[in-house]
Amino acid sequence: MTTPRSPKKTTSMPIIAATTAALPAVMLSSLAIAQPATALPGVKTQKLPASLAAAMQAQAEASTVAANVIPASAVAATIPAAIQPMAPSAPATYTIVRGDTISGISARYGLDTNTVLQLNGLSANTIIYPGQQIKLSGSGTSPSAPAPAPKTAPSPAPSSSAATYTVVPGDTLSGIAARHGVALSDVFSWNGLNGRSIIYPGQKIKLGSGTNAPAPAAPARAAAPATPALANTGSYTIKSGDTLGGIAARVGVSLSSLLSANKLSMSSIIYPGQKLVIPGASAAPAPAQAPVSTPLVPSTFLGYTYPAAVVSSANANKALLNASPVPSTSQMKAIVADTARRMGVDPSLAMAFAYQESGFNQRAVSPANAIGTMQVVPSSGEWASQLVGRKLNILDPYDNVTAGVAIIRALVNTSKDLNTAIAGYYQGQYSVSKHGMYDDTKAYVASILALKKSFS
Repeated sequence: MTTPRSPKKTTSMPIIAATTAALPAVMLSSLAIAQPATALPGVKTQKLPASLAAAMQAQAEASTVAANVIPASAVAATIPAAIQPMAPSAPATYTIVRGDTISGISARYGLDTNTVLQLNGLSANTIIYPGQQIKLSGSGTSPSAPAPAPKTAPSPAPSSSAATYTVVPGDTLSGIAARHGVALSDVFSWNGLNGRSIIYPGQKIKLGSGTNAPAPAAPARAAAPATPALANTGSYTIKSGDTLGGIAARVGVSLSSLLSANKLSMSSIIYPGQKLVIPGASAAPAPAQAPVSTPLVPSTFLGYTYPAAVVSSANANKALLNASPVPSTSQMKAIVADTARRMGVDPSLAMAFAYQESGFNQRAVSPANAIGTMQVVPSSGEWASQLVGRKLNILDPYDNVTAGVAIIRALVNTSKDLNTAIAGYYQGQYSVSKHGMYDDTKAYVASILALKKSFS
C-alpha cells in the first residue's frame, strides 16, 4: 500500500520578487562588516562583489564550505590506543574445526604463521583435519630446537639423536630434507632409500653422515662375527630403521639373494618385528613358516585364493598400519568429504565409496592387498599418483583418500554414466567395458547409490 503524496507547493512570482528585494540590505550589511576600511596586519581583505548575483553566490559557497569541511586540527592523526581492537589471547592449544587453516588461526590470535608451523612440526603444505590439536604457545626452545639442530648436526653430527629425525604422519622425504636444509639425494644415501621408498610414522631418518660414519662401524664389526650365527638360525628380525640393502650388507649376502629368498622386490615394504630368511641356511624355511599360522590377513576372499606374494604384502601392510597412529572414524569422514570437495568430486559419492570399502577404517587391508580407507591396491596407487602429479603413499590416510578420490574422478569423467563409473572402481573399467557388469558388481553399484543418498 502506497502513501499518497501531497501536491507540490508552487511559489508565485510576487513572493520571489519580495524575497529577492529583501536580500540586498542583508548582504550589503554583512559585506560591510567583512570589509574594514583599513586592512589589519595579517588579515586577508575581501574584495566587494561587483553585483548582487556575485554576492549571493559568494555567501552560498562560504556557508557550504563551513558546513562540510572539518578543520584538519580536529582530525586525529592516529587511532587512540584505547579504542584499537585487541586480538584475543592465544590459548596453549587449539582444536581444529572444519574450515580452519593455520594462517587463519594465527591471524585470529595475532601470531606469526611460521612460528605456529614450527611449534607443531608442520610445513606449509601439511594437511590438518577437524579434531586435531595444535599448539599455539610453548617454551622458546620448543619451536626453535628443530630448526637449528639439522643445520648444525650434519657437519659435526656427534650423536645419533642430533642426526636423526622421527617421521610423523604427513611427512615426506623431500619435505624432511627441505625442512632440515639437506639435499634429498643425501637423505636417500644416508638411509639406503630411493624415490619409491615408503616411510612410516615412528621411523627414524638419518640427517647426516660426517663423523657419524665411524659410529656404525663398531656395530658392523660386531655384526661380522654374528653372520655365521644368522646363517645357522636362518632368520633375521627387522628393527626400526632397517632397510633391505642395509640388512643384506650386515649379514654378508647379496641384496638380490635376500629378496629372492623372501619373495620380495625393491618396492616391498618391511616392518619392525618381521622375520627375514637368510639365504644359505638349511634351517631357514622352518622359522619362515611360523608367522603363516596366524596371519593378520587371510589368503582367500569370496571364494578366491590370492597368490602368496600378494597375501604376504597384505600382511606386511596390515602389521605396519596396526602399529601406526591413524585418524578416528569421524576424522576420516571429514578427511574424505574435504578431499572430495577440494578435488571437485561429490562428497556424498566419495563417502559412499569409503563406507562401502572399509567403513572409514584406514587400517583395513584385504587379501588382494587393497589398502586403507579407499581400499587402493599398489598398482592403482601408482595410477593415482600420475593423475595428481605427485607420488602418493597409500599407507598415509590423506594420500590414501587422495588416491581413491582421484580414481573416482577419473572414472566419472571417462565413463558413459555414473553406474558404469561406480562399477569400474569395483570390477575395473576395462573389464566392465568388455564383459559388462557381473552380478556382484551390480549389487556393489546399488549399494554405493543407496549410501550416496544417505550421505547427501
